[in-house]
Amino acid sequence: MKNILLMLLLLIANSMSAQKKTELLGSWTLVSVENINSDGTKNLPYDVNPKGFLFFDEQGNYAIQIYKNDRAKIVSGDKNKCTPEENAAIVQGSNAHFGMYEINEANKTIIFNIKTATFPNWEETIQKRSYTLKNNELKYTVTNTTQGGKSVTAEVVWKKL
Repeated sequence: MKNILLMLLLLIANSMSAQKKTELLGSWTLVSVENINSDGTKNLPYDVNPKGFLFFDEQGNYAIQIYKNDRAKIVSGDKNKCTPEENAAIVQGSNAHFGMYEINEANKTIIFNIKTATFPNWEETIQKRSYTLKNNELKYTVTNTTQGGKSVTAEVVWKKL
């Protein structure tokens, strides 16, 4: 009887853990990105109403794309003939990466194993994001940003589609 009870408890615990992970599965749309500087000041690196997409699948794959909402067109119409200013606007107005992810429910962290990124310094790195999930809103903190490294943290908010 004790063995059956123990098995039931293990099955329930495993089911609850799987349910927590499945809450993150699927598609998310970007709500906001806010950088917090070491002096406490804040700014919006992708302006107000940024565009973005986040996807988690059951096999542990993820993909993230973040863009400024208002981006100027390339005057030449050819990305290989951008001016230095146009190239800077493209780089500073977007961020994307993909790879594998894990969820640590006990620590409330998402662990991104970044395979490829628009910011090459992030490639082949493992990054942890503390997160909260409430009312289909995922909020996580980036502690090593593309804009300021460790001296800037970012709060990123996504809404489930």
